[in-house]
Amino acid sequence: MDFQILLSNLTNPTLLFFVLGIFAAIVKSDLEIPASSSKFISLYLLFAIGFKGGQELAHSSFTIEIFYSLVFGIVIASLIPLYVFFILKRKLNVYDAGAVAAAYGSVSAVTFVAATEFLAYQSVAFGGEMVAVMALMEAPAIIVGVILLKRNDKESENQTSISKIVRHSFTNGSVLMILGSLFIGLIADSKQAEGIEPFTTDIFKGFLAIFLLEMGMVTAKRFGAFRKYGRFVTLFAIVVPAINGCIVAALSGLITASDGNRLVFAILAASASYIAVPAAMRLAAPKADPGLYIPMALGVTFPFNITIGMPLYYAVIQAL
Repeated sequence: MDFQILLSNLTNPTLLFFVLGIFAAIVKSDLEIPASSSKFISLYLLFAIGFKGGQELAHSSFTIEIFYSLVFGIVIASLIPLYVFFILKRKLNVYDAGAVAAAYGSVSAVTFVAATEFLAYQSVAFGGEMVAVMALMEAPAIIVGVILLKRNDKESENQTSISKIVRHSFTNGSVLMILGSLFIGLIADSKQAEGIEPFTTDIFKGFLAIFLLEMGMVTAKRFGAFRKYGRFVTLFAIVVPAINGCIVAALSGLITASDGNRLVFAILAASASYIAVPAAMRLAAPKADPGLYIPMALGVTFPFNITIGMPLYYAVIQAL
């Protein structure tokens, strides 16, 4: 790994605000971001990244590489839950194994946003189609996780239909916002879109810094929530994402020559959902413990990816 890249990532102001949030929670400060403001900022980030992705797509023609990228993303999201589930089933019950498998096959929009900031800091561009790839990777992982859970659930008490889970996945607020913004950016008139460009670009980093400040506080509070599950889940939440990210960083070279796109693929494969999947699992796997899969994704995998993971995957891409 290039330690200069790692150092520059660790001294990125937005990441330092994440560290400040962790510190604030550890010292039990009364610092807090109002819930309404936090929700607005998260929606703003999804809107900005989706709209910019749509605008970039509008200015480029649909190519075979874009098609392969969409297919590659769906394949990744479908395969990861398969092997994750059977690893976890050795240690966890089928409900928890299915929920964790879905979370790790799905993606984290916030980690994606952090990756775009990392790429901007490295002056590396990525294609607007990667926003669509991210959005399409949400549902397949949830579907595979639910199918695995149902096939291995001997009690078979949960009768929630797959179609209902799919519909819930795509109407989830975060998914709907980024898909809707992508579509609007795609069809919007370029000249009129310039009017909101300052809102989607100039203030983006400031809002991201505040959002990561809150994520730091939430992470510190959630980290201790799953200590009862032992060392295995903590190691899993670091090692498996790192392996996924490195493998996809290498394999993505078969799909695209863009270093930016390859890093996005890697971070999507390495990230874990703690927004869309928990919402879906409340319907599909009510017996699964949110105190396990949410802290794993948010308390361990998320900070690992935005500190060490991104420089690691980028180093793999540079080496190949």
